[in-house]
Amino acid sequence: MPDDWFRTLSSQPHPLTVEEYALLPDDLLIEVVDGYVVHRPANGRRHQTVARRLADLLEKHAREAMARGYGCLTVANAADVRLRDVPLHVRRPDVVLFRCLDDDHVLRPDDVVLAVEIVEAGTETTDTCGKPSEYGRAGILYYWIVRLDRTGASAVERYHLDQATMTYKHIGTLMRDAGGAPEIGMPIPMIIDWPELQD
Repeated sequence: MPDDWFRTLSSQPHPLTVEEYALLPDDLLIEVVDGYVVHRPANGRRHQTVARRLADLLEKHAREAMARGYGCLTVANAADVRLRDVPLHVRRPDVVLFRCLDDDHVLRPDDVVLAVEIVEAGTETTDTCGKPSEYGRAGILYYWIVRLDRTGASAVERYHLDQATMTYKHIGTLMRDAGGAPEIGMPIPMIIDWPELQD
């Protein structure tokens, strides 16, 4: 890489609008914060594997919850969640559990049951400071931070929104090394099967 690579960067001419964002290709590794594009680092193979397996695990338990009377729920990886229209603010959590929507419906915070970010070295500050603040102010009820080690998911930090302050309160951290398959009741009843979340 040339030593003066930063001189080739150009500033965005104006905040991106909803209409302009809709014209962009879906495969860009970006999010939009207050109208300005933020480039996301490409996820490593372990990150992608754990995200896919966590989505599968959540989907399995969501189906069981729906069979017991919960409303319709679905799961996606890296789906756009529009936190605000003006200025445009779009995040793409690694995993999202949300209420079933029509395909043309924009996914908004009120639809999201759980947002999950998988932390890597390049996303630590954003995933543990920036995004919890943004998701909390937007009203997303549950937020998880998943930590990785050399074999896969090693911990799941769980947070629930305090609606009086619109900030997250820590409700527990599940550790793989503690052993067993912990059962949780919120946002849906599920068992964290650690072997399912390994690389």
